[in-house]
Amino acid sequence: MGDYTVKKDISEMSLAFVGAGKMAQAMAKGFLAAGVVKADHITATAPSCRSQPTLEDIGCQFTHNNKEAVENSDIIFLSVKPHILPGVLQEIAPVVTKRHLMVSVAAGVPLQFLEEKLPPKSRVMRVMPNTPCVVRQGASVYVPGSHVEKEDSEIIKSLLSSLGYCSESNEGMISAVTGLAGSGPAYMIQKRGFCSDTYKDPVYVAIGLGGMGQAYAFTAIDALADGGVKMGLPRELSIKLAAQTLLGASKMVLETGKHPMQLKDDVCSPGGTTIYAIHKLESGGFRNLLIDAVEGACLRAEAIAKKAK
Repeated sequence: MGDYTVKKDISEMSLAFVGAGKMAQAMAKGFLAAGVVKADHITATAPSCRSQPTLEDIGCQFTHNNKEAVENSDIIFLSVKPHILPGVLQEIAPVVTKRHLMVSVAAGVPLQFLEEKLPPKSRVMRVMPNTPCVVRQGASVYVPGSHVEKEDSEIIKSLLSSLGYCSESNEGMISAVTGLAGSGPAYMIQKRGFCSDTYKDPVYVAIGLGGMGQAYAFTAIDALADGGVKMGLPRELSIKLAAQTLLGASKMVLETGKHPMQLKDDVCSPGGTTIYAIHKLESGGFRNLLIDAVEGACLRAEAIAKKAK
């Protein structure tokens, strides 16, 4: 690991995503939309060609060679699934130098493990973003490792800030951030609408769904924030992450044109944190409660109207 010079101008830096799944794609698209990184400065790797068309369509480079991507990049986002990460670290460790800033997006993999698997004094960070990064309304938290310099943190903060809200935190809080913001978009796009055919006047349906909707959203934000506080996050950070998560999820529905359930499925990795959380929501009747809330407000509006006649 020889001498090197840190490039402080982000626009001159090259980025690699080792792992080209939904999160990597969302971040890459967000960076390009923000104009902070040039498309030909982004390389993504994956063992299959499934994500290649998506990435090449936006001008990014694609390869199956992890080592080559690392060698030719300054910032390396480790965006593979947690159970795959140990093998990837073993593969790329021989080509990691002081030049590289290694940023893990893998849930549950601690900094100590990352630092032990990479060369001594490697500059390593952990980041927990979420998929609304794609519409630049993400909610992200980053945690510097023991050998990270101040300039490294500033670079990552600048990159993540271009994708939405971001905050520095400590590693003890990152699991709570995962449960609140990392998986949170799936909670908010999990709900489905209800059938309005039962109600003759669409005005009352609009009252139940739209007129009262902000109250449902405020309650959801408060509940998510309480969950974050329960798991150790400061109240202020919990509220910001919860509110930003709802904002980002909503913007994804409005701007991507995808069905909410497709967006939910995009976030649910097999055996991952989000699908476990979704199971909890389903067990508690989350969607039925929201449908009942809309119906209840609608029926109450109809009852009030009848009394006024």
